[in-house]
Amino acid sequence: MDIQTLYNLFQATFQPDPNVRIQAELQLKQLEGTQGALLASMQIIGSEDSVLHVRQAASIYFKNAVKRYWFETESTPAHLKISESDKDAIKGSILQLLSSVPQVVRSQLLTVLGTILSNDFPDKYPSYLPQVQSLLQSQDPKTVFVGLLALKEVTRVYKFKVTEREPVDEIIATFFPAIQQIGAGLISANNVEAAEMLKIIFKCYHHTIQIDLSERLRDNASLVPWGTLFIQMVEKPVPTEGLPTDLEELEKHPWWKAKRWAYQCLNRLYTRYGNPTALTSDSKFKPFANGFIVNFAPNILTAYLKQVELWVAKQAWLSPRVLCLMGNFFEESVKDKHIWSMMKPHSETLIAHFVFPQLCFTSEDESLWVEDPVEYVHANIDGLEDFTSPSTAATNFMTVMARYRQNAFMQILALANSVLQKYNESPAEAKNPRDKDGALVMVGALAPLILRKKSLSSMMEPFFVNHVFPEFKSQYPFLRARACEMVNHFSDLDFEDSNNVGFAFTNLMESLHDSQLPVKVTAALALRPMIRHEAVCEAMKPHLQFIMHELLAMTNQIDVDTLSEVMDEFVEVFAQDLAPFAVQLCEQLRDTFLRICADMGPNAEGIEDISDRAIDEASDKTMAAMGVLKTMGTLILSLESTPEVLNQLEIALLPVITFTLQNAIIDLFDGVFEIIDSCTFSAKAISANMWGVFELIYKTFKESALDFMEEMLPSLDNYISYGKDVFSTNENVQHIVYDIIESVMKSDRLGENDRVQACKLAESLMLNCRGHVDKYIAPILNLVFHYLASEEGIQTVEFRIQALEVVMNALYYNAAVTLRLLEENGWTQRFLTVWFANLDKFSRVHDKKLSIFALCSILNVPVAQLPPALQSGWPQILNGILTNFEGLPVAQAKRKEMEKMYNIGSDDSDDDSDSDSNADDDSDEDDEEETNALEAALAGDDDVEEEWVDDEEDVYDEGHEYLEYLAQQAAKTRAAKADGEAEEEEEDDDEEDYDDLEEEIYFESPLDDLDPYIVFREVFTGLQQHNPASYAELTKETTPEQQEYIVQLINVGEVNATAAAENAAEA
Repeated sequence: MDIQTLYNLFQATFQPDPNVRIQAELQLKQLEGTQGALLASMQIIGSEDSVLHVRQAASIYFKNAVKRYWFETESTPAHLKISESDKDAIKGSILQLLSSVPQVVRSQLLTVLGTILSNDFPDKYPSYLPQVQSLLQSQDPKTVFVGLLALKEVTRVYKFKVTEREPVDEIIATFFPAIQQIGAGLISANNVEAAEMLKIIFKCYHHTIQIDLSERLRDNASLVPWGTLFIQMVEKPVPTEGLPTDLEELEKHPWWKAKRWAYQCLNRLYTRYGNPTALTSDSKFKPFANGFIVNFAPNILTAYLKQVELWVAKQAWLSPRVLCLMGNFFEESVKDKHIWSMMKPHSETLIAHFVFPQLCFTSEDESLWVEDPVEYVHANIDGLEDFTSPSTAATNFMTVMARYRQNAFMQILALANSVLQKYNESPAEAKNPRDKDGALVMVGALAPLILRKKSLSSMMEPFFVNHVFPEFKSQYPFLRARACEMVNHFSDLDFEDSNNVGFAFTNLMESLHDSQLPVKVTAALALRPMIRHEAVCEAMKPHLQFIMHELLAMTNQIDVDTLSEVMDEFVEVFAQDLAPFAVQLCEQLRDTFLRICADMGPNAEGIEDISDRAIDEASDKTMAAMGVLKTMGTLILSLESTPEVLNQLEIALLPVITFTLQNAIIDLFDGVFEIIDSCTFSAKAISANMWGVFELIYKTFKESALDFMEEMLPSLDNYISYGKDVFSTNENVQHIVYDIIESVMKSDRLGENDRVQACKLAESLMLNCRGHVDKYIAPILNLVFHYLASEEGIQTVEFRIQALEVVMNALYYNAAVTLRLLEENGWTQRFLTVWFANLDKFSRVHDKKLSIFALCSILNVPVAQLPPALQSGWPQILNGILTNFEGLPVAQAKRKEMEKMYNIGSDDSDDDSDSDSNADDDSDEDDEEETNALEAALAGDDDVEEEWVDDEEDVYDEGHEYLEYLAQQAAKTRAAKADGEAEEEEEDDDEEDYDDLEEEIYFESPLDDLDPYIVFREVFTGLQQHNPASYAELTKETTPEQQEYIVQLINVGEVNATAAAENAAEA
């Protein structure tokens, strides 16, 4: 590789002439995989004679090539693979290269190093640790700095790695004593270089404790010096020389970054390993935690409280991230009785001077509100919690204190009440609106706790009248927004005076007209829970068009998925009221969706170095688009009874479907397939437009949607069910469906859940196109028996059942042909064995009916055409039928209960009640009480009075008991393995853990209209009359009880047949 040529190409990528740039980039692309190109790039990067922008361009090229091609896959083209000799040369010189390049280039090389280490270390890079040790032993600080960077990259490899962590122990033993000593020597320094090195040292430590705390780090010989170093960093005053005045820049300063990582190390040690209340009783960290909580945690708390004291006195500045980490630590400290006993004397001060100021509306909030209200909504109103926000951490700390420590709860309410009373009593010029905002935030955050305490919830109505309602008319926009938010927080509060409910609704409606976007958004979110009030519901109806217009307008301004959720609920609740302008609403939703998709821009796959902010924005837009899709789907289903409107909605939505599928917006596939499902299901027919969509679905499946079989299935089933006339005669659409089935069944990148969906699609094809898809029966059976033919072919019960049902459907489709195919391929015995062994697994109504119909179809086959295995086991066919009939009433009862639960067919429920209805009602009430009590215990949000924990007791989170249970189960498993029992039980685990397949209450098939009792009566009596020999063979082993049961089944069949005939005559 000619280095000068390569150098010129890198230089050309910075030329102002776009043609020159593009030509250079194309030539560089062509050079990928050329022997020696990467080594030549390294020479250019390392040469001090190279100009900076060329070194930078070369480093980016080098980084991208290594990221793409260092780890080879089957799809990596041979000419692009990096040769082993080049790899060895790169690994041999990259650390030396890091020492000789400027920072802007070094950052690219560190990414390269991380890629190499994640793929090659330790087995293919045994020389790495000795090289790092050599760098750290240097007397040159710059070389030591590179050594620390190199150590950080190798510890990063194990940051989230749960297994294969053996090298971590070697790294800790070899390097950590040395880097701790380096850190101890730097802690008293005041230069930026020292801060950079300390930051890297702390990150190395944090990487190794993210997932596990090794025994070596648990030892006091390690813990004491490291803990001392972290606390020294926490307490160290930041050198003032050269500090930026801009607060955002100040937070990025090396000294504040080093401080942040010291806090993170201390927090991680405490919250994951050192807090006994967060650990299960058998945790290997329990002994460490018991010592840590007594000997180390108090020192951390003392250091943190000292920093808070300085911050409150304005003698020290704390970065937002450090404030957040402090809040996280304080929150955990509430739970342990030892640390709480130390914190309790400071709780009132912490509430008033640490928590409260962070909850008040700040000047930074105001600037963001004015300059970028959209971003303000994202930062402060969007439903997703920001785990790096200091105000979020302060709120969580406060609510945990309030929930578990009674004294703190009273202190919080006392402070909020004091601030609010002072605001009311002060003259206008002395009122502090920011303080009032903070007090309302406090009370709003405690809403779930207050509403659970009857003594407090009864006081909230006058509280709203005195402190919240007046702010709807506030001159301060942020207080108007807060008033709306308070209504939302206390949406479960039952006002005794209905006028207050009306007042709240009226003011929320007025707030929708507000000129300030954040006020409008909070008002919209607060309207949603108001729907539960019948009077409000009626009052909303005249304003629905305006409300939906405002919601759409806001969604077009800001991509917040919670607004889509509000729209979705309005559409669901007010579907009939919205019907007159449903098409207009759907068109507006469509336009909003397409606008969001356009804003999402090109697929990020081709973009290098995309920023976190850009990723967050793309995620917000994706979530918002999903929400709009859901609202459109709800609108269609809500208007199922208006076919003329549905047709117009379908036309309006076609651009949404085609745009998403044609542009392969994978994140939105789920929502779009739901839209297609809703359109075809609601119409119960396939229009010409939707047949065009069918072709597009197939094209998308082949190109980018192979992994979306489960999401596609309902739509495809609708196409077959409601377009069966086309499917019965059109070989092209038949082939499309078969190809989808075959692709899924044969793909090595899909799992059994996907194959379950393919089996369901095959079932739909055979059931709906009976007599018209003969040529696909044999290929479909071949696909299924690839898995069904052997013991090891299927792992899950669901796939086994669904695969069996494909064969059962084939028997129902054409028993004689199917039995012949089974016999020809040697599958008969295997199929019958698995089928009858799993009869008890056919638990759903559809499973049992299909099993009965398939067995009855076999009875209709002439004896001469039966395979020998069936002839010898002929009575077992009747036993199978009777077994399925015995379980059918239970399955039907379960399905009926589920239909009640989902409110399906509830209008007929009274007609079907039996003589035991009263007893059932009593039982239901008891069950409901039990369920409610359980939900209260788990969710903690009904009217149960809160029980505070005594200050002398530890606090255990709701999930602690469950974690203890899991730990006990894991211990049992380990004990069983130790005793040699586990191996014997493993085979039965799947069966023991198996739960009945859940009834698919929205699943429809042609079998729904068939009565199994009538079919059995016809087949059984027909066999008796026309083939007495076969009948005699079939019934020769029946017991008297079975004979009596058969008579009952035939009688039911006669009654049902008579009733069906009468209904048909009346129709």
